[in-house]
Amino acid sequence: MIERRTWLVVAVLALIAFAAWMEVWLMRARDTSEDFTGPPRSDYTMNDFTLDALDSEGAHSFTVTGPRMARRGDDGSVYVTRPNYEIVDNSSNTWKGTSESAWVDKDGNVMKLEGKVLMHREPSATAQRVDLDTRDLTITTDPKLKDAKGHPVADAPHRNQRMETAAPTTITETNDTIYGVGMKADMDMKTMELLSNVHMISLPGKR
Repeated sequence: MIERRTWLVVAVLALIAFAAWMEVWLMRARDTSEDFTGPPRSDYTMNDFTLDALDSEGAHSFTVTGPRMARRGDDGSVYVTRPNYEIVDNSSNTWKGTSESAWVDKDGNVMKLEGKVLMHREPSATAQRVDLDTRDLTITTDPKLKDAKGHPVADAPHRNQRMETAAPTTITETNDTIYGVGMKADMDMKTMELLSNVHMISLPGKR
């Protein structure tokens, strides 16, 4: 009788131990699966690169250089570390700048400059230098216009290029410095809107 009770106790303890082990195993499995949630790994990476981004029709959008680039295989987007970029606006003016990082969509129509952004327009015979100091700036280029058959329209107006940020922004041009929080502008500064807390410093005596 005592021996039967002993075996019964052993069996119950073994069952409890097995149940506890299964619970721990299942919890570890759940934890492991959670570790791998998030964006997929890069499709490929490049160091010390130069990227000439083209839109879906083969037109040049911008040039980016930097120490490291990673392309995502799931959506074809590109992540860049400490980029130096060069953009030509609709008036053929060249803009150059830097940021802490950047993200570019697959079609090359959207570039998000992340962290601190410093940008300037190169002076030319028709345009003065403009300096831009802000953060987290998004540059959007409209896709090319197409006809009913899906072909690019040869004589279509230039594609609109826009810059937008919600961060504090400083714009300096010749003798004028404008401060504001939040900005919307086109690439050649034909239209510009500072959204709030705007003030301006002007030095007309130096014109």
